[in-house]
Amino acid sequence: MGSRLAGGWIISLPMPLPPRSRLAPLVLLAAALGACNPVFNWREVPIADDGLVALLPCKPDRATRNLPLGSGSESIAVDMTGCEAGGATFAVAHATAEDAAQAESWMRTWRSATRNQLAGATIAEAPATLPRAATSPAPVRLEVRQQGAGDPAPAQMLWFAQQRSGKMALYQATVLGRPASADASAAFFEGLRLP
Repeated sequence: MGSRLAGGWIISLPMPLPPRSRLAPLVLLAAALGACNPVFNWREVPIADDGLVALLPCKPDRATRNLPLGSGSESIAVDMTGCEAGGATFAVAHATAEDAAQAESWMRTWRSATRNQLAGATIAEAPATLPRAATSPAPVRLEVRQQGAGDPAPAQMLWFAQQRSGKMALYQATVLGRPASADASAAFFEGLRLP
């Protein structure tokens, strides 16, 4: 079937598709729309005023709390930015230390307090890397695996620091729970950008 236009050009009009063939484009369209996951609405979010940008899967809430340091009365103010999406919490905590020695001490205490809260869980801790992160305290990754029903929820954490304006910015990036998308945790950690 065709149609003749002025100038001798012919436009071919497609023949109607058989009933089964008409479904194929609809199936492909449905599959493509399913790939657009409305549960994870990724966005870049600045953390505190120290330059870190995090990729979060939802609109974040922000809060500040004091984190006790050991058995003494000393505590540090920690800014937290995070949200919940797809069955998991994605968060970044931030604190500022005066120098590298204080940062090292605080980071060690912070990690120890976290490990104590996870007593009985299967924990793997290993050195990590993050572009432009300080080498002291060095980045550390912690993974909590859930073995049984009574164990803490699975979690992944990354502690790192960066020297900024003569002080040390300390960070803890966390995914708590098992995200509905297998790629969500990787996207979150790979989306952390230091200036």
